[in-house]
Amino acid sequence: MPLSRSLSMSSLSGLPLWEEEPLPIEDLLLFEIAWEVTNKVGGIYTVLQTKAKVTVDEWGENYFMMGPYYEHNFKTQVEQCEPPTAAIKTAIDSIVNSGCQVRFGRWLIEGSPYVILFDIGAAAWNLDRWKGDLWAACSVGLPYHDRDANDSLIFGSLVTWFFKELTEQLRDKPNVIAHFHEWQAGAGLVLSRARKIPMATIFTTHATLLGRYLCAGNADFYNNLDKFDIDREAGERQIYHRYCLERAAVHCSHVFTTVSQITAVEADHMLHRKPDVVTPNGLNVKKFSAMHEFQNLHSLNKVKLQEFIRGHFYGHLDFNLEKSLFFFIAGRYEFSNKGADVFLESLARLNYLLRVRKSDTTIIVFFIMPAKTNNFNVESLKGQAVRKQLWDTVQAVKEKFGKHLYEALLRGEIPDMNKILDRDDFTIMKRAIYATQRHSLPPVTTHNMLDDSSDPILSNIRRIGLFNSRNDRVKIVFHPEFLSSTSPLLPMDYEEFVRGCHLGVFPSYYEPWGYTPGECTVMGIPSVTTNLSGFGCFMEEHVSDPSAYGIYIVDRRFRSADESCNQLTQFMFSFCQQSRRQRIIQRNRTERLSDLLDWRYLGRFYMHARHLALSRAFPEQFKLNSLATQGFRYPRPSSVPPSPSASLHSTPHHSDAEDEDDHEPYDEEEEAEKDRLNIKAPFTLGAVPEGRKNTVAALDMLRSSVF
Repeated sequence: MPLSRSLSMSSLSGLPLWEEEPLPIEDLLLFEIAWEVTNKVGGIYTVLQTKAKVTVDEWGENYFMMGPYYEHNFKTQVEQCEPPTAAIKTAIDSIVNSGCQVRFGRWLIEGSPYVILFDIGAAAWNLDRWKGDLWAACSVGLPYHDRDANDSLIFGSLVTWFFKELTEQLRDKPNVIAHFHEWQAGAGLVLSRARKIPMATIFTTHATLLGRYLCAGNADFYNNLDKFDIDREAGERQIYHRYCLERAAVHCSHVFTTVSQITAVEADHMLHRKPDVVTPNGLNVKKFSAMHEFQNLHSLNKVKLQEFIRGHFYGHLDFNLEKSLFFFIAGRYEFSNKGADVFLESLARLNYLLRVRKSDTTIIVFFIMPAKTNNFNVESLKGQAVRKQLWDTVQAVKEKFGKHLYEALLRGEIPDMNKILDRDDFTIMKRAIYATQRHSLPPVTTHNMLDDSSDPILSNIRRIGLFNSRNDRVKIVFHPEFLSSTSPLLPMDYEEFVRGCHLGVFPSYYEPWGYTPGECTVMGIPSVTTNLSGFGCFMEEHVSDPSAYGIYIVDRRFRSADESCNQLTQFMFSFCQQSRRQRIIQRNRTERLSDLLDWRYLGRFYMHARHLALSRAFPEQFKLNSLATQGFRYPRPSSVPPSPSASLHSTPHHSDAEDEDDHEPYDEEEEAEKDRLNIKAPFTLGAVPEGRKNTVAALDMLRSSVF
């Protein structure tokens, strides 16, 4: 589902246009091969799904996606149809006639791209022969017990078979571009190159395989990039064969790409090849016609969250919900990689600061990370039942009160307020009050955890002592399940939930890209990221003052963990000090960055990669100018005072009147127009620059070479 944003004067139209000569699409066929085509496993599914629309707009009927066949996915996501060209139909029939199964259809997402899906199980009888082919091609052997690796080989062999049949049918025209994603598709690339199939190949790694394993093991990854014994580390983790397959695919491809500059440095050390192009991940941004519709959506969904809070914290609602802020972290349950450890420590420090300053602001923090649970806990469900019962009681008394008042006024009388409600009504209200009394603290988790004693989040909550007590200014709600609008506890989907929050916090240690802060940006919600995430690096390169636009970047690259915690604490504390008006202004600025994350802009990097692959695979037919892709840099908002402290309160105590003040100069249309005029000259975002072996120096150079 596309994320929506407003179409207004705040939309910057200053993005530089694509200047390279367009490819002769009618003489080309583009294939994207990935394990996550119609098969949701992780973030690559989101990349493929959101990018499909702009790719179909560019390539039309000449664009195809290839993935594994799963019956349930095919029945629910794909409309079966006939291939549009005779050559593709012949290639599919050749495989089917040999005893394997292939499905063709349209993937029912925006853009409706064609998909070719290969049945892995139906072709498993060829596994031993294809293992021999892989060994002959690149001397990589796969153990029998690694089912994922064996399935990837079957998939890659079927893809290679298809391309061999297809290119024999097509001969010289149209030329074929094959774009492979991640190591699971790598076998197809290696075998295709080994058999000299005439096509241009691109390989994209969204995160190196060994990098994920090392960071999951709490290794000091970025400070030791140039010190790891790669072969030994892969062998100790029993993934050496997968690593070899990934590395072979990287070196066999005509063009190698990664999703961010930070992953480019990682790939240089882990896979020993510098990426040719960095292809950032985007979103399919749909625009509203109303100017500030996203602000209205924030208000509407905030009310839904407040209702949940009223139930979850019944009996302890001694804080003002109108002065409460909602923070959240969401994603896979990777405690250290996603920065949940740093976040929890910073929350403890933030709680101390707010209590010392006697702040009347309360922070409700949501952890949306799926873990093993045994259904909802009774206390959470009881809270929502108590809230609903109280609401029903109030509605019944209100209806009776309104009827008596209406009848009295019709008679021309001013009713006696002492008689308009009888003793039974007061009894009902007293019973409702007694029902909201609670002798225990509100639970920090909404579900029964299967491994409560050793769960990382719960263990750290016990360590820092944030148990939702009355004195705490930071309250925690751990929701160990993905959100759903059909949930009896928190009936909101993820987009509604994000729109209702005030700040997303994602202090990741290992995040090759990071879709969660990007989704926040598109929805106009400020977020915290780090300079170790691809998104954070991208924003540092494209925005002069990210914090002015609601993108707070924590330095986890060059600071210690304690210093990073202090910086994150300061970011959150400063956010708490903002008035309501300042938060509205900041959301306007945040939402304006949506253009940067739109595939209509970021798709140019994929275009450049295809140009480059064709020029290397078919140099006599395709030429490429040396000019790289162009980007631009957002200026600092003109309404931001020269000193950051000038726009913040010197103390967390401020009057409600400040919410309505007009002392800060701000005009949305005027500021947007100034931004268009002040955009700096384009800078190059092409191939990754040459780096030194010293990791810190290489990262420094990546950071500075684009300015």
